[in-house]
Amino acid sequence: MIFRQLFEAISSTYTYLLADEASGEAVLIDPVFETARRDQALLHELGLTLNVTLETHAHADHVTAAWLLRKRLGSRIAVSAQSGVQGAGQQLRDGDEIDFGPHRLSVRETPGHTDGCVTYVLDEGGMAFTGDALLIRGAGRTDFQMGDPGKLYRSVHDKIFSLPEHCLLYPAHDYSGRTVTTVKEERQFNPRLGGELSESDFVGYMNNLGLPHPKQLDVAVPANMRCGAPENESDLPADPAWAPLTYTYAGVWEVEPVWLEEHRQEVTVLDVREPDEFDGHLGHIPEAELLPLDQLAERAASLSQQRPIVTVCRAGGRSAQATLILQKAGVEQVANLSGGMIRWRGLGYPTN
Repeated sequence: MIFRQLFEAISSTYTYLLADEASGEAVLIDPVFETARRDQALLHELGLTLNVTLETHAHADHVTAAWLLRKRLGSRIAVSAQSGVQGAGQQLRDGDEIDFGPHRLSVRETPGHTDGCVTYVLDEGGMAFTGDALLIRGAGRTDFQMGDPGKLYRSVHDKIFSLPEHCLLYPAHDYSGRTVTTVKEERQFNPRLGGELSESDFVGYMNNLGLPHPKQLDVAVPANMRCGAPENESDLPADPAWAPLTYTYAGVWEVEPVWLEEHRQEVTVLDVREPDEFDGHLGHIPEAELLPLDQLAERAASLSQQRPIVTVCRAGGRSAQATLILQKAGVEQVANLSGGMIRWRGLGYPTN
């Protein structure tokens, strides 16, 4: 099985990719709108097909990418039937299962942080994805969105702490860089829920947290009640339209050599190798401009932006970094030549 724990830094949200390597069937748990392009790139690079996006609850600190991924990839959306979310293709209840290849995620309703919180348990209990019900050495707040500390205490003890003690627990958030815990650890060490702490202890603790509301609350909750669908689709950020570009998991826009060969006169080809490489055995693309990478940052402002820029180097590594430097300098239309001069020459395209 393929497993990836992905991170969105602004809201400290974890998105989880699980996939069957043989069939390529994949699921995403708690995708974030701002990182949808990253997740789509990873799916593409690993040769996976996204079957379904799953929500652990209606989040208050970020907008889900469920609707956007359905629009782009055709994946279905599954949410808790208790969440009140509209527009999902599947309403989940306790005991339901989501299959991908020979694997399955079982649904356990774990309300308390919100009414619609669920925990997803993989196969025979080796992993569980707890959303905000149980955090690493903590628990989700219970002071809004129909939160109930007593209900959350019972959810954690009955539905999560009842899993095998070796079960790996993956939360929806962590604000201290922690990534995973176990049932055994949280039973023993969780300062809110573990050890001999009673329900009344937990209720008293949670009722006196005094936390400020999440900054994106007024935007995130209404959007997430629509599966992340925008009120106006014209507000969506558009992908670059000047060429058929591919976005990589490394965060770089790339263009294929075949397109560049057909459109060389419509772009500026910027070669970021050293002069001896530019004139070396691989040669260079006709009409390419030479600007070594170590000089690029200080000279970026002087580059013409009348045409899109395609960066190139030996194999595509330095030129990928060049696109990031140029974007930081304010160049909007820029892409990396996939595979660099090695691939260009291998395809038999002209060089000087």
